[in-house]
Amino acid sequence: MPAHSVAPPLWTVVPFALYLLTIALFPLFLGHFWEHNRNKLLVAALISAPVVAYLMLVDPHGGTLLHHSIREYLAFLTLLGSLFIISGGVYLRGELAGTPIVNTAFLGLGALLASFVGTTGASMLLIRPLLRANEARQRKVHIVVFFIFIVSNGAGMLTPLGDPPLFLGFLRGVDFLWTLKLFAPWALVNGVLLLIFNFLDQAIFDKEELERPGSQLEEVQRIDEPLSIQGGINFVWLAGVVVVIFLTGKYGASISPSADVQALVGITGMATLALLSLATTSTAVRLANQFSWAPIQEVAVIFVGIFVTMVPALAYLEANGASLGITEPWQFFWGSGILSSFLDNAPTYLTFTSMAVGVVNAADPGAMLQADRLGGLAAHPLGALYLTAISCGSVFMGANSYIGNGPNFMVKAIAEESGVKMPSFFGYMAWSCGILVPLFVGVTFLFFRG
Repeated sequence: MPAHSVAPPLWTVVPFALYLLTIALFPLFLGHFWEHNRNKLLVAALISAPVVAYLMLVDPHGGTLLHHSIREYLAFLTLLGSLFIISGGVYLRGELAGTPIVNTAFLGLGALLASFVGTTGASMLLIRPLLRANEARQRKVHIVVFFIFIVSNGAGMLTPLGDPPLFLGFLRGVDFLWTLKLFAPWALVNGVLLLIFNFLDQAIFDKEELERPGSQLEEVQRIDEPLSIQGGINFVWLAGVVVVIFLTGKYGASISPSADVQALVGITGMATLALLSLATTSTAVRLANQFSWAPIQEVAVIFVGIFVTMVPALAYLEANGASLGITEPWQFFWGSGILSSFLDNAPTYLTFTSMAVGVVNAADPGAMLQADRLGGLAAHPLGALYLTAISCGSVFMGANSYIGNGPNFMVKAIAEESGVKMPSFFGYMAWSCGILVPLFVGVTFLFFRG
């Protein structure tokens, strides 16, 4: 491992694992305590304390590694914050006709949009108009479930902006355009889901037409207010974020040899665009979107603990990845996917890419890959296959449960506010196990058999 003469001790992995379990379990069993960001920050500080002490007092490279992780955290949070602020300034007013073909087209739009505004941004932008379009429908659970499958998860794979794990890969050196290599699995999964949804929605629609008096088709096609966009200037600011990320990734070394300066340029550019969004969007538009700062504040508090506790854990996995027995692409796909189903997919992605670096270095000692420079992993023939498997597993399988990805619970809550009786935690998993798991088995045989 290039940054260490010796691997960190095994105990340094424990705070990272404990913190991830805390994030997954506290909302379920200590929900009232976990509601307050102050309590989240307290938990993060307590679990991070032994890691900080080890890095600053024991590990000779610990201070440098912690500095690098804090720099990544600031860039990561600025991206999520800018996309959250800008997408929160776009409001789709009016109604759509809630027919199966319109619903399918709307989900297809979300499948494209999420890669450029993020799965969270696309979910918050599109879920309310979709619910309004289907207000007259009696059975709507399947519409929300497939929305979570597609827009809140599987759609965000074509750029590093689409989902947090891919952006972390970009921060660690994966080329901005590398994610376009994920097009084939992205197209397969989202295409099959759209096809299944269309047939299912049509069958449910036809059944309701027979059960209800009058014409349901006429009712759902009645549009009192045509669809229109308010806050359209924010699409300019969204394009600006894409440009800033692309240029700093491609030409950052030309701007300055210092990684800190490169990060500062990117952070400043994204923050400026977020401020422009706030300045050019009316308060009425944000009120209509029910915009609040709470979600991004929660992300900021939770992820500061992740970025601290993961430092020695990832270094340990980089050094010992080959000894853990995960060496096949399908193992990386399912391993990262299963953890991403119940834990946050961003640290899961970093965990498995660090393991992949260790496996490649053991198989090809001349590669000398590093976990904090994943561009080398993406360029290595075996490493690229591992990275593809990890990227797909981390992004796709966040849809397997409500806690697999941040937008899942947000969409569920908005749907329930609109009167949709959503499935329980395990009821939702019955949907995902019945539809997604067989699809992921197919993805395994097509792309990751080894």
